[in-house]
Amino acid sequence: MITIRRSEDRGHADHGWLDTHHTFSFANYYDPRHMGFRTLRVINEDRVKPDIGFPTHPHRDMEIISYVLEGELAHRDSMGNGSVIRPGEVQRMSAGTGITHSEFNNSKTDPLHFFQIWILPEREGVTPSYEQKFFPDEEKRGTLRLVASPDGENGSVVINQDAKLYATLLKAGEEIIHHLPAEHHAWVQVARGKVLVNGHVLEAGDGAAVSSEDVLRLTGKEASELLLFELP
Repeated sequence: MITIRRSEDRGHADHGWLDTHHTFSFANYYDPRHMGFRTLRVINEDRVKPDIGFPTHPHRDMEIISYVLEGELAHRDSMGNGSVIRPGEVQRMSAGTGITHSEFNNSKTDPLHFFQIWILPEREGVTPSYEQKFFPDEEKRGTLRLVASPDGENGSVVINQDAKLYATLLKAGEEIIHHLPAEHHAWVQVARGKVLVNGHVLEAGDGAAVSSEDVLRLTGKEASELLLFELP
């Protein structure tokens, strides 16, 4: 069973400095039909104007992943981390018992475009931690590159949940066949381009919840970038 979440049906807010789309209920956007999918709680697609961003704010008991599509995301947190996340890099924070952090567009001239992703942790109260890794495009072209997992498999960042996140870049006509683990579900999120997911057309901003499917067939209709979540 595949249930499509169209880009235009997402929650939307334009704050001037921030243009954001919420796949699931978040902040002032609330829809009881879209509170998350399995352990996936938030997918926000954010576009931030130059030289501005999110001032210091708290988090706890959440696995937070940032995936930058364009521009540079400057990060600073109460654990002492200060870094810049660029396209190809994945940042993971386990908020655990509590952290504060800020996120800003690092450029004074160029916009920032990124996904902020929240995954519910397997258990609460873990010690907060931080990780950031680069995954070159060459490792994502025509294949699913594992970028987050519970055990750091294949050099992925480590999350406190039995879930995996893959990223891929597809050319027009290119196809990936992926076998889902037994009893697992999936969420596909299209960042750019147009793809077929088991015959269903998804365009940039679209997502799809996948349940009771053994195999995923991902086909590029044009040059595309997408994320695939395996979820318990």
